[in-house]
Amino acid sequence: MHDGDIEDRLAALSAAIADRTRARMLCLLMDGRAYTATELSVAVEVAASTASSHLARLQQQQLIVCVKQGRYRYFRLAGNAVATTLESLMALAGVERPRVKSSTPNSLQFARTCYDHMAGEVAVKLHNRLFELQWLHGDSDYQLSETGRTALHQLGVNCAPTPSRRRFACGCLDWSERREHLGGALGAALLATFEQRGWLRKRLDGRELQLTTAGKKALMAHFGLAL
Repeated sequence: MHDGDIEDRLAALSAAIADRTRARMLCLLMDGRAYTATELSVAVEVAASTASSHLARLQQQQLIVCVKQGRYRYFRLAGNAVATTLESLMALAGVERPRVKSSTPNSLQFARTCYDHMAGEVAVKLHNRLFELQWLHGDSDYQLSETGRTALHQLGVNCAPTPSRRRFACGCLDWSERREHLGGALGAALLATFEQRGWLRKRLDGRELQLTTAGKKALMAHFGLAL
């Protein structure tokens, strides 16, 4: 890349961030979550069409990415490099990070089902912990390490590859946490084991899952996860 190319790229990035509405969007996305264009338009107080135009500009400069989940499209920061740069700029500006308020009931935010696997705060933290333990690795399609396979097998989780077309393990964007929880056949097997062991209980009148006392102890004992 020539010096002129670097200068042009830096100028384009600076111009994208310099707009007040786009800067507010980027600050909101600093919480690591993903939001719809509608949510961001409400949060920054602009029309939906205006928000879409701003988001397209941020995408063009590779500051954000679009994640499709079902019929919805979510936007989040493009990666750690972008977040680190914005963090430094925010510190220099001396401003606090704004937040988007969730309208999801607290009980459903904490733990619920997403079809046949876990969702909510508990599921997202467990998903992240599996990667921290290096039991899972990969991007769009996850793989189990031998350590992870052995550990989950000892808990009674069915880790056998699925014979169907269903993905074995993958990230599923959580609609309240706006981060990935564990989906696919492995996510379903993990929920089944948690229910069989009495660590989670389904409510009969909805999707809410109740984390039992035994479940809290099990999360700490087997995964080093405190909730």
